[in-house]
Amino acid sequence: MRRLIRLIIALFIVAFGLSFALLNAGTTQLDFYFGSVELPLSLALTLALVLGALLGLLSATAVLVRQKRETAQLRRQLAQREKELSELRKLPLRDVA
Repeated sequence: MRRLIRLIIALFIVAFGLSFALLNAGTTQLDFYFGSVELPLSLALTLALVLGALLGLLSATAVLVRQKRETAQLRRQLAQREKELSELRKLPLRDVA
């Protein structure tokens, strides 16, 4: 059943992509500092979407790496403090009288 649902979703995406390409078949010129290129509008928009998604993933990955490093550091500190607490619990109590 899942395979059928995935197939239907994939076909829907392909159909949507084809209709998008047909509706935006006109060409557009992209000017860069070092030259220019003429592309179909649908391809230019798709490339912009993919580039934006990749940049978003890159920035999210940087944040996740930083958080994982901080989590590892906090886990090490917790283990150290738990070990210290365990050693303190082993010490005998003294009466202060």
